[in-house]
This record gives sequence, C-alpha cells and structure tokens, in this order.
Amino acid sequence: MTALGITVALLVWVTALLCAFLWKQMYNSRKLPPGPFPLPIVGNVLQLELKNIPKSFTRLAERFGPVFTVYLGSNRVVVLHGYQAVKEVLLQHKNEFSGRGEYHMYRAHKNQGITFNNGPTWKETRRSALTILRDFGMGKEGNEARIQREIPFLLDALRKTNGQPFDPTFVVGYAPCNVIADILFRKRFDYEDRTSLRLQTLFNENLYLISTPWLLLYNSFSSFLNYLPGSHRKVMKNVSELKDYALARLKEHQQSLAPSCPRDFTDCLLMEMEKEKYKAEPGYNLDNIAATVADLFFAGTVTTSATLKYGLLVLMKHPEVEEKLHEEIDRVIGPNRIPSIKDKLEMPYMDAVVHEIQRFTNLLPSNLNHEATQDTVFRGYVIPKVRCELDCTPLVLSYQLSHYPARGEDGGPKDNSFWQMWLGHP
Repeated sequence: MTALGITVALLVWVTALLCAFLWKQMYNSRKLPPGPFPLPIVGNVLQLELKNIPKSFTRLAERFGPVFTVYLGSNRVVVLHGYQAVKEVLLQHKNEFSGRGEYHMYRAHKNQGITFNNGPTWKETRRSALTILRDFGMGKEGNEARIQREIPFLLDALRKTNGQPFDPTFVVGYAPCNVIADILFRKRFDYEDRTSLRLQTLFNENLYLISTPWLLLYNSFSSFLNYLPGSHRKVMKNVSELKDYALARLKEHQQSLAPSCPRDFTDCLLMEMEKEKYKAEPGYNLDNIAATVADLFFAGTVTTSATLKYGLLVLMKHPEVEEKLHEEIDRVIGPNRIPSIKDKLEMPYMDAVVHEIQRFTNLLPSNLNHEATQDTVFRGYVIPKVRCELDCTPLVLSYQLSHYPARGEDGGPKDNSFWQMWLGHP
C-alpha cells in the first residue's frame, strides 16, 4: 500500500471514530441536562478552572441553568448548583440519589464505613452510627459537657504562647480531636502527644490534598494515572494509616469489652458485630468498623478545626468585629465561668459572626458525590441509574449558598466583604 493510501485509510478511520463518538454523545445525552460539549478522552476538563471548581460551576450554571452536565474525562457528572436545586433533590428525591459516588483514591474504604461506602452495608452502618452517637450525647447536653471539659486545656495551651505569634493549626485542632476521641474511644490526648499530632497531620494533609487539581484529575483519569507518582498516593497512604490506627484501637477494646456496660462508640459497634457473627452475611466486621471509626474521626475533627482556624484568620483581618465580640463575651459570660450553649440566646452578635464566618470562608462549597439508584426524572431531565463503573453518573451537589447571588437579601451580586451582622444567608 502506498503512503497516500495509508494516509487516506488513517483519515477515514479517525473520521469514523469521531463520527461514532459524536453519535454516541448525542444519543446518550438526549435526555440529560444541558452542558458544554465534551472533547474525546478529556471531556470538559480543559474548560474548567481546576484550581477553583466552584467558580467554574457557578459560571456554567449562569450559562446552562442550575442543573447541567459535565464530563470529567469519560465520567459523566450531573451538577446541581444553588440552594433551590440542592434542597429539592435532598428533600424530594433523597432515596433515588442515596448512592455514593466512587472516589478512586479511597479504595482502602471501598464498601466500608460511612463516608465512601456504596455497598449493601451502608444504610445499616449509618443507622447504627447515628443511633449510637445520639446515645453518647451528640446534639445533646452530654456533648456540651465534653466540650466544656476540654476548654481549660485549650486556654492553657493558648496562654503558653505568651502572646507571641504562633500557628493555630494544631493548637485549635487538639480540642475537637479530643472531643471526638472521647466519643469514639473514651480517650483524651495531651496537647503535646505525638500520636495526636500525627493524626492531625494526616487530617490536615488529606483536607488540603483532596481539594487540589491533581486529585480531580486522578479521579477522572485513575486508570491512566494510577501507576504514576503523585499526591493521590499520599492520600491513599494517609487513609490506610488512619484505618490502621482505628483498627489498633478496636483490638484493644475487644480485649476489655464488657457488653453490659459499653464505654464508647467503638464498644457499641463491637457489640453489634458480636450479635451478627452467626449470620450468613454479617454486616459488621473489624475492617468495616475501623473504616467507620476513621471516617467519623476525620470528619468530626477536621471540619471543626478548619472552621476555627479560618475564623481566627477572619477576625485578625477585622479587629473591629473581634472587639465587639469581646465586649459581648465579657458582658454575658464574664471571666469566671465556662460558656454554655444556653448563652446563645443572649449573644446574637456571636451567633451572627459564626454564621458569617461559615458563609465567608465557604469551607465546603460542594457535598460528596451522590449516585442515582434508579432512573430518575428531575426538573424534566432523566438522570440514569448507575449501571457499571464505566457508565456512572455521579450527582455533584454544589451548594454555593454563601456566594450565590439569588440568595442575597438584596438579590445583588456576590458580596466579598465580611459582614458584621448576618443577614439571613443559609
């Protein structure tokens, strides 16, 4: 065959592949929400600002509406953007979208635990975990007592800085870490404990790394990038280390377990495991419980500590707000007692500032991915049931409540300033 013939054959082959791609794309997308047209292999990745995905979603929502489709590589993703769309799907279609999107970097937790579990044990594990947490005081006065017991240790650590500049990352992280550790293990760490320092390092590293562009690329192209070096390997290593720590605590608890008197969350899950050990398909085993404990430890610690850290940063930039807060604290609480949740009713300025810090910092602009458990019609679009790993349609719940113009009191554009009073934003 001549060189010209080979060239013509290649052109015909490429053209045929392109036509097949275009036909498949149009056929598969005919009932899906609208969105930017994807390129072969890379999808819409090149059209997104990888360092600021929420900003990209806001821009696409302005163009296509609050429900739109993007392709991250070959992975099709339906995005719900804004308060009304997210509220509607969570309240009216919660069962249809109760599946959990897959995160390839969390393979160590596959079908285990709560956060990344999409297997048959998820609902039972979640139900048991919520019941046990309520029994141990979450959302009640019992948890307030834990927080109050930790306050003197936090204040003592702050006093030891002697008014000198310091990095608050670990200092403010010890308090929520100890509150959660008390619920999970009935354990408290000293503020210089090496184990606690290591755990917080793992928490903070993963919180940072999962928001980086590389991790988005890895989740979109994991089959290509899995064997390459990169921060995804660090995340996987950290997840495994956290799970190993939880597993070690479980084995310690097994040796001293008293079924008639459970001490903590871990004891209760071990008791559930004992009840089910003779079932044909028990829902609990040590790996699943370790993943559940690790999930709660990470989520319960890092969200609170990050909010505290960024809250301090915001107050440093707005000393006039800090001064008014100080005045309200002195007036309502004074120097001789520990704060209580009951003080909230008499501290409207504190309540306003806490809400505004959460709006302004926008710590979690998007929820974890969800997946459709059945073909579902939402706002006139058909979101298909997940059929296999290669044809998944995760649902990204992009809140953007804090910076979405339609949620402003005046309906105006996003306000980047820090308001001294909260105006009712969610």
